[in-house]
Amino acid sequence: QVQLVESGGGLVQAGGSLRLSCAASGLTFSNYAMGWFRQAPGKEREFVAAISWSGSSTTYSDSVKGRFTISRHNAKNTVYLQMNSLKPEDTAVYYCAARWGSSSTAYTGGYKYWGQGTQVTVSS
Repeated sequence: QVQLVESGGGLVQAGGSLRLSCAASGLTFSNYAMGWFRQAPGKEREFVAAISWSGSSTTYSDSVKGRFTISRHNAKNTVYLQMNSLKPEDTAVYYCAARWGSSSTAYTGGYKYWGQGTQVTVSS
């Protein structure tokens, strides 16, 4: 049974930082590309960042580029999202997702497994 469990969310002031973690189990983690997505109230789920199975390739949405960093530790079966210079518009539930194969994608439908999400709230 595949499980993705996010942690690290919380309440932070604008300009602050948070580090999200996503611990995976039930799969061979190094065979999966990983992505982070977010969903704000009343909005569709949107792509944030993704990383290839080796960690050698990363992609970001324009809205977070230069502020967020995705990374992974395959020996720990964990993917991270370091979020700096947070803005109120970053407020959302953040989800990690897993996609079998080497390459990542920004397409929500390209991921088979999803976590339950962790809330990030940025106050102004």
